Amino acid sequence: MVKIRLRRVGRKHKPIYRVVVADSRSPRDGAFIEIVGHYNPLTEPASVSINEEKVLEWLSRGAQPTQTVHSLLRKAGIIDKFKQQQTSN
Repeated sequence: MVKIRLRRVGRKHKPIYRVVVADSRSPRDGAFIEIVGHYNPLTEPASVSINEEKVLEWLSRGAQPTQTVHSLLRKAGIIDKFKQQQTSN
């Protein structure tokens, strides 16, 4: 199964995350298929940059977001767009 999840990068106590598409069997910081965004929880407010086209493509292919990524996508409005695409097709 393919998942859209966070991959931790950055220094000790200074996490920055990449939003990646990866096989669910690979480790958190292991192999991934594609980078689709970035998330920095340390800025105020937390900065999120996600490539909407890539995420929508992977969601349509059946990739499942983790809970954290799902909440980030919902805040960015991508989940709503994906649901609208599904109902229109």
